[in-house]
Amino acid sequence: MGRFAKANPDVVLDIVIDDALSDIAGEGFDAGIRVGGRLQKDMVAVRLTPDIELLAVASPEYLAQHGEPKTPADLDRHACINWRFPGSGKIAGWSFAKKGKTVEVFGEGRVISNHQDIILPAALQGLGILYAYNDDDIAEALRDGRLKRVLADWSPTVPGLYLHYSSRRYLLPALRAFIDCLLDRDLEGKDAPIPASPR
Repeated sequence: MGRFAKANPDVVLDIVIDDALSDIAGEGFDAGIRVGGRLQKDMVAVRLTPDIELLAVASPEYLAQHGEPKTPADLDRHACINWRFPGSGKIAGWSFAKKGKTVEVFGEGRVISNHQDIILPAALQGLGILYAYNDDDIAEALRDGRLKRVLADWSPTVPGLYLHYSSRRYLLPALRAFIDCLLDRDLEGKDAPIPASPR
């Protein structure tokens, strides 16, 4: 963001964080960033990240007290920290996959939220097992031992993050510059873009 703002001082960055599946064109946004599998069909999509792994994690204290699940079915006996979809209000199911077999679990627990700033601290405080994207905060907590993976052999991957914009709208120069900035990656000392992937 800082690099883009410095290079484009006349562009206003009006950023909204909303986990609901917003209609970006209908609501007046130039673009959105979303997990690839949840894009609308009339969107042009530009891949920003590789596929993302979903992880089940819990604090060592929780696992010492309640034991580790060995299969997704074992989650029926555990406290699950659940995610509520903004907009619809539905609770997200937990999808696991192993050797071509897919299992969806709807676990129960005492903590439900639609924000990472609630569910991750709940897991760190030993309130249950969390199922979430493997982001930087979770990776750091795993590295320093505050969280531990469970059901690792059942963890699936989902399409990575994509920037998307309506195929019916003219690609504004400012948006083109923003996309170019997002795709700028330093690989082996050279700036190399990740190829765009229209959908």
